Amino acid sequence: MKKKVVVGISGGVDSSVAAIILQKQGYDVIGLFMRNWDSFADGEVNGAPTTKEGICPQEVDYNDAKKVCDKLGIPLYRKDFIKEYWDYVFTYFLDELKKGRTPNPDIMCNKYIKFDQFIKEAKKLGADFIATGHYCKVKDGQLLRAKDDNKDQSYFLSQVSKKQLENVLFPIGDMLKKDVRKIAQEYGLVTANKKDSTGICFIGERNFSNFLKNYLPNMPGDVIDIKTNKKVGRHIGLMHYTIGQRRGLNIGGTKDRMFVVGKDLNKNVLYIATGDDNKYLITDSCLVDQVNWTYDKKLTKCTAKFRYRQKDVDVELEWLENNEILVKFPQGVKSVTPGQACVFYDGEICLGGGIIKEVRKNGKKLWYL
Repeated sequence: MKKKVVVGISGGVDSSVAAIILQKQGYDVIGLFMRNWDSFADGEVNGAPTTKEGICPQEVDYNDAKKVCDKLGIPLYRKDFIKEYWDYVFTYFLDELKKGRTPNPDIMCNKYIKFDQFIKEAKKLGADFIATGHYCKVKDGQLLRAKDDNKDQSYFLSQVSKKQLENVLFPIGDMLKKDVRKIAQEYGLVTANKKDSTGICFIGERNFSNFLKNYLPNMPGDVIDIKTNKKVGRHIGLMHYTIGQRRGLNIGGTKDRMFVVGKDLNKNVLYIATGDDNKYLITDSCLVDQVNWTYDKKLTKCTAKFRYRQKDVDVELEWLENNEILVKFPQGVKSVTPGQACVFYDGEICLGGGIIKEVRKNGKKLWYL
């Protein structure tokens, strides 16, 4: 009998081609579409986007997923994880913003939804394996980077455990994005030239400030120039800013070029620096908690990414109690931000990751971070 694979069909080109590859490899392929956000409840009040026809993007994605599965001759099931997404991902996202941190909900979505709730549902459908359109690889149970460096998504799977990766397939991990699109075009799929999704996982693109106002009240406050300790304007709420941010600040009172260097949650103050002096953004260590380490031994030297698009940085690891790691990078790194993920690598191997709890310089926590 053919082995059964349940593929997470998102309505995008990557999962579409993942299904094609699995079919070619002889698997019995089933599609499963996840609905994790109630766009209908979102409505115009919450700034939910719609197409010209008034259809929300999530329904467009489902319709595209259905067209792909119909063309490939595979069944497509649909499952709501709206409550689970709210409980495990969106609530976490809001809580982190309240703390003045910069969370990455996509990472938690992978941990709690795509590689937990989805797997449980796939097993109900009789799955021997599950598959997704992620750009990454698994070898001998270990997560690896994808062939396409520009699309590699191992960073976003850094909180997924080794147990969760059992019987998981990543069919496009050895492919370049251009080749994925080429296959979709050859098959005449509706997703072949579809734009890649951006924005918050499953919530999509929208006016972020307007969207957040529905869940967290804006609390305007002063903007202080860290060099002069003088007020230079007003901010609309600390949750709307992240460390190192230059664009979209919309801070009145000064025309000088500026960037965010820190937040004081108790005083509701946003600290900025003007000009090109980024010394306030350079730090040399950070404390990482919620560590998910998937390698078979603990390393003291490796590389790390502190943001998705960042190049690897050489780091030294000091293992602490309470599942924490002190990550040292004496060469200095810019814009290491509390709430973001720190992901560890040894060459092509993704060793796991954690969440940046505290940022330090010269052994001390920075007062403005």
